[in-house]
Amino acid sequence: MKLLTFIARTFVGVLFIISGFIKLNDPIGFSYKLQEYFSSEVLNLPFLEPYALALAIFVVVFEVVLGVFLLIGYQPKFTLWSLLSMIVFFTFLTFYSAYFDKVKDCGCFGDALKLTPWESFTKDLVLLVLILLIFYGQKYIQPIFKPTLNNVIAGGSLVLSLIFGYHVLMHLPSIDFRAYKIGDNLIENMQIPPNAPKAIQEFKWTFEVNGKKQTIITDGAYPDVDGTYIEVETKVVKEGFQPSILDFSIETDSEDFTQMFLAENNLLMLVSYNLDTADAAGLKKLKALSDKAIYMGYTVIGLTASGAQTKKKIQSIYDFNFEFYLCDEKALKTVIRSNPGVLQLSRGTVLQKVHWNDIENLAL
Repeated sequence: MKLLTFIARTFVGVLFIISGFIKLNDPIGFSYKLQEYFSSEVLNLPFLEPYALALAIFVVVFEVVLGVFLLIGYQPKFTLWSLLSMIVFFTFLTFYSAYFDKVKDCGCFGDALKLTPWESFTKDLVLLVLILLIFYGQKYIQPIFKPTLNNVIAGGSLVLSLIFGYHVLMHLPSIDFRAYKIGDNLIENMQIPPNAPKAIQEFKWTFEVNGKKQTIITDGAYPDVDGTYIEVETKVVKEGFQPSILDFSIETDSEDFTQMFLAENNLLMLVSYNLDTADAAGLKKLKALSDKAIYMGYTVIGLTASGAQTKKKIQSIYDFNFEFYLCDEKALKTVIRSNPGVLQLSRGTVLQKVHWNDIENLAL
């Protein structure tokens, strides 16, 4: 039992630290996932959406700290009850998402590792069993270090987590797992290879034949049935290849300029998913940057999901000398965790990517 407790304690502690650190590296991304859970389509708790970022930071810092506490044997009763409460809540959440097909990716490991809803639920079930095992063998959990050193490590883990979280909020994630990271080519990430596996679907057809309902299953072809068609249900049996970028575009209301702009040698994309909520200091910096870039021969464009009236108002306030094009809000939130933010590209390849706080560090 002592050995089992040690193995379970080590596994759970390390997993909580890794999972928490990955999300702490990108708390804004995790807050978007919480907003998805809070939406009316999922848990119907829209009043919590404005607090998603604060809750995200609290959860991920607590996750890292609990992992450290468990490994060093600090405050075992508090740690175990906190771990149990957290895993029970997340097990319910992942089961709800999986059973009712509400959220496609739980966000447990951010963008580093995508899990299906049922994979997430299975992972949480395993963790629940291991935490219950640790509960049963909690008498074997002893502090690894002397009380003073244990206190220092415990307090240090909290302080360092908060410092790191603040740093990535004021700049950008230290490790970028998304398909828009520096070095990635957006054109390639949007392409589907010619030999890519296609999705396999199952079609369940219902007909009325001689006064009785008859069901026929095909892979898509319309059945050769002498009867009256009633309905068809489709189900994806096996997912096909999906490019890492699905919904990125550079458009107006009538035209798509995505390929044209991504073919530019020197392109500066100024991204603001919502101009109404964009930081005013950041927008002021965009004005100076865009003027300099245009003078140096760059093609400068803005990308936003905001409407025409908002774009016109912002253009007037800041006297921007570039055009804002349309892109899906969710896509822009994925492109850069800053509102506004800046990307420099050459023929679709991301060369530089900065938070508005770091515009001065952009080398043109």
